[in-house]
Amino acid sequence: MVFVLDANKKPLSPCHEAVARKLLKQGKATIFRRYPFTIILKKAVDDTDNKQEYRLKIDYGSKHTGLAILQNNNVIWLAQIDHRTDIKKKLDERRSYRRRRRNKNLRYRQPKFLNRRRKEGWIPPSLESRINNIKTWVKRLQKLVPLTHISYENVKFDTQLMRNPEISGIEYKQGTLQGYEVKEYLLEKYNRKCCYCGKENVPLEVEHIIPKSRGGTNRIDNLCLSCHECNQKKGNLTAEEFGYPEVQRQVKETLKDTSVVNSTRWKVYDVLLRTSLPVECVTGALTKMNRIKLGLPKEHYFDACCVGQSTPDKLYFKTKDVLYIKAKGRGSHCRTNLDKYGFPRGYLARQKYFFGFQTGDMVKAEIPKGKYKGIWYGEVACRKSGSFDIKDKEGQRVVQGVNHKYFSVVQRFDGYSYRKEVANLM
Repeated sequence: MVFVLDANKKPLSPCHEAVARKLLKQGKATIFRRYPFTIILKKAVDDTDNKQEYRLKIDYGSKHTGLAILQNNNVIWLAQIDHRTDIKKKLDERRSYRRRRRNKNLRYRQPKFLNRRRKEGWIPPSLESRINNIKTWVKRLQKLVPLTHISYENVKFDTQLMRNPEISGIEYKQGTLQGYEVKEYLLEKYNRKCCYCGKENVPLEVEHIIPKSRGGTNRIDNLCLSCHECNQKKGNLTAEEFGYPEVQRQVKETLKDTSVVNSTRWKVYDVLLRTSLPVECVTGALTKMNRIKLGLPKEHYFDACCVGQSTPDKLYFKTKDVLYIKAKGRGSHCRTNLDKYGFPRGYLARQKYFFGFQTGDMVKAEIPKGKYKGIWYGEVACRKSGSFDIKDKEGQRVVQGVNHKYFSVVQRFDGYSYRKEVANLM
């Protein structure tokens, strides 16, 4: 199905791709967007008699969010948003470089302590990015489709019950470290021995099984005891890499993703309420029940189809394509490439556009001769010299060092990259 706008950019009922192809061929419409594919008519259309219900369904997740648009019991559009997971890492790197420069007296600016205030309702940038992705795409889809309703899966995870399914009663309220200090708990757990070499009667240090620099946390499952020598020798390795997989197996699966959803689910709901559309807010258990009843595979976009009481008993898929939307941000905050010590090793250009192109634009390149002769599609990587590269959907450079005069823009970079794949209905 293809999204349709009239000459005033008013969203109309989506049409079949064959109808869209006919309108384009007859010159009655032109292409408005490539992703999601949208055409715009060359005349205004009165669509006030349209009584169709178009429902946007959202299956919110920590790393991926499924989207689906249903017209009654017809699924007309499927998509999946891949959220950014590198924001915290980049903020930590910037912080470490900044502190090193200050500690070594390599710059004049003094650190800021008491002159910063967080606004009310502040959440970390890594979480805010996920909320903004959903906010952006709900707004975009409202401009492309005459949406009438929204269904949203507002799921809450019980992290303590996930750790210990048999927990109950007063034990549930007390938590996992009731009556213990952390080191006392670890001393009892590891029998006052180094968990690596087994030494006893030596000073023991609290050690991270998965180092914090490798994504480990201060959760009690990720802590163990080791002597000073083993701790130093292990360094930045995980316990499994250090040669102790049995210690690594004690680390239970991280609950980071569940914490992300728990802390942002009502923020997303507030965003949806501001759209002025009726919002159906339901549980994840209902989604799972609907998916099993309909016999659909476990995919985020199929979960989105099954969100809410509004899910019909039978779904008819009018599309087989899934649009994968990967959040990439709108540019680098840091305008300098750094070496491992935090010193500049190459300054990036202050401008974003080169010869009318920006890195990330979807382009078509018609190369008449040479090694890359032919027609190429992909994302452009710009250089100040005017010799551009093209990246494929995996981010690999397939064309390098081609003059900009052979390029034409298919769609401008908007903070996301796109790829289409066939839905897995098996």
